[in-house]
Amino acid sequence: MEQLMSESRPRHLVWDTGGTRPEEQFSYYREAICQAFMNLTPESATTSRFPAKVEAIKIGNGAINRVVFPEHTVHRSRADIAASTESCFYLNFKLAGRCRVVQGGRDVSLSRGQVGICDSDREVKLLHDRGPTLEVASFWVPSRELRDRLPPSFDFRVERVSDDPFVGHLIVETARSLNAGALRMTEGEAVRLFGVLLDLVALSLSRRLRAQTAEAASFADATALALRRAVHERLSEQGLTVADVARAIGISERYVHKLFERAGTTFSDYVMDRRLDGAARDLSDPAKADQAIGSIAFDWGFSDLSHFTRRFKQRFGCRPRDWRARQTR
Repeated sequence: MEQLMSESRPRHLVWDTGGTRPEEQFSYYREAICQAFMNLTPESATTSRFPAKVEAIKIGNGAINRVVFPEHTVHRSRADIAASTESCFYLNFKLAGRCRVVQGGRDVSLSRGQVGICDSDREVKLLHDRGPTLEVASFWVPSRELRDRLPPSFDFRVERVSDDPFVGHLIVETARSLNAGALRMTEGEAVRLFGVLLDLVALSLSRRLRAQTAEAASFADATALALRRAVHERLSEQGLTVADVARAIGISERYVHKLFERAGTTFSDYVMDRRLDGAARDLSDPAKADQAIGSIAFDWGFSDLSHFTRRFKQRFGCRPRDWRARQTR
């Protein structure tokens, strides 16, 4: 069986072996991962129960496949490759346990919090071990979507991209955010964040081919993307500080200020503008017509209604209640 990212495919699918008889659990799991990923050949060391859960979340032409399982080994063999009509990259974010990825003469180990990538067009072995229960968020990346971001002559190899000294922490942070928020976002929002993740991975993979000056500029751009995302995820937090977002993406407070200065703004102005934009959208939303203005302001990180009203009028030229009346008229 093979995964097909068709328009008719549901956005969210779940397979759980808990609902099957113990002697049928591994067979059910094998069929589930073939549907979620592509043709794969898993091998289990057990002969009875195999408690596992596979969850697939569609993101445009790609997907996040979350898998919880006991220790076992997965192969993608020549026969599996020959039987497939699509090709992809598996970008694996390890959540629990360890996985050794063996491909093309390289052996890469992934532990909790690390991200590695391998190619579906080459034979690969994944040895999942070290723990009674293991977990991975595996991003199913269509080959074209990543290769279009890489130099034409790029020679791919299995790698642990989270080790990259420049963007590794950004890859981990983006993978973590996308995995945690995929079902809370619209699919369009998830697709855009998925694109950021692929940009970072491509930057890491091709970094050794770039000149040092171009690399530094690309790193700054990628960090700025991660910084803006970290701010957006925390806009509802009252008292949000530079230290909060700097800590979230692993850079210094000084570098946060430098990136906002590079963009022609400041941290405070950027946060205020995004909060006001969000509040204005909510005030224009007919579905929130009965929500109190103060409640909307609180949802966007304001703790003082008069301060919110004053800043809103400065930005949009009218009070929040007048804005709502105009937009919903």
